[in-house]
Amino acid sequence: MKKRLLAPLVLTALFFAACGGGEKKADQQTDKPAQENNAVDNSMVSPGADKPASKGEQLMAQSDCKTCHKEEIKVIGPALKDIAGKYPNTPENVDKLSDKIIKGGSGNWGEVAMLPHPNISKEDAKEMVQYILSVGK
Repeated sequence: MKKRLLAPLVLTALFFAACGGGEKKADQQTDKPAQENNAVDNSMVSPGADKPASKGEQLMAQSDCKTCHKEEIKVIGPALKDIAGKYPNTPENVDKLSDKIIKGGSGNWGEVAMLPHPNISKEDAKEMVQYILSVGK
């Protein structure tokens, strides 16, 4: 009978020991004066993150472009820097690529087709292309 009562008693004592004393620690933490730390760690921030985004970059961020395209690496579609390397920034290429954004298509970068984006205006598509062709330059 002693062993049967001993286990719950020990467990209860451990429970109270583990839960006790929390109020005192909280009081000690609030008594300490707040120390200001003005140092900023920018090690995880991309270079140029402080400059304002272009209109084309903002439009791409609001669209589904980043699902298939990243700046530096190929995902489903080509990397933006690869597109910028293949197409010089000329009015003809801007017009051609903005049509590709709106109408979609395949064959230029492999078998996977780019979905059409008919809800994007021609002007907005051109802004996006201007941004894409500026990546990596």
